[in-house]
Amino acid sequence: MTTREAFARARAEGRAALIPYVMAGYPSRGRDLEIVEQVLPYADLLEVGLPYSDPLGDGPVIQRASEQALRQGLRVAEVAGFVQEIRALTDKPLFLMTYINPVLAVGPAAFFQMFKEAGATGLILPDLPPDEDPELVSLAQRAGLETTFLLAPTSTDARIQAVTPHCTGFVYTVSVAGVTGARDRLPEGLPELVQRIRRFTDAPVAIGFGISNRATAQQAAQAADGAVIASALIRALEEGRGLAEVLSEVQAGLQGAVGQFMG
Repeated sequence: MTTREAFARARAEGRAALIPYVMAGYPSRGRDLEIVEQVLPYADLLEVGLPYSDPLGDGPVIQRASEQALRQGLRVAEVAGFVQEIRALTDKPLFLMTYINPVLAVGPAAFFQMFKEAGATGLILPDLPPDEDPELVSLAQRAGLETTFLLAPTSTDARIQAVTPHCTGFVYTVSVAGVTGARDRLPEGLPELVQRIRRFTDAPVAIGFGISNRATAQQAAQAADGAVIASALIRALEEGRGLAEVLSEVQAGLQGAVGQFMG
């Protein structure tokens, strides 16, 4: 299934797409795949986090998960193996969320080829302004990977115009000028931000950073085509709670979407 097909199918069902986040190696190798199996029935797309020691865009919940995975000695090649295991379970789009340093440490060409062969659909690169290294972005795309970059409430029209041509997967819209983390409500102004983004691209738009409950999911669905849920899932795992309750609540909030992506 392609990324656009996944968003279009959700749209045809009258809802925004749900994009849960799982971290490779958290809480341990083996357990991470069990978590994927719990999450997949709710997912239209899946975001897979590559643990990193300095995740500057992530709040404390995901930082703790990264640290735990890294303490177990998780390597990039093992993350690729995890993606391969997920791909054996589903044809849904899989997006690897990675900071740029692991890409450079492995070597961009080798990194992109490794994850393409593992079955990744695309990459989310939160700390790479795509216009800073368009050749690296092009290299990922030539390897067969879609690329997704972040925009924020502070993004000017000029910045949106510079970033969106590089978003061949979807546009990841950050709800706040800050780090990841569950919130009770999202800030006002998201519909206007998404409308500005749509002036420059026909790619689907997903909102992340703060989706944690029915209310925040409804806000996201009223503005965009999809919602990413990350910290709320990691926190539920930390607290020993089941994921189905969290995912069901968020999924209910995504019903009745008014996003404009038509496939």
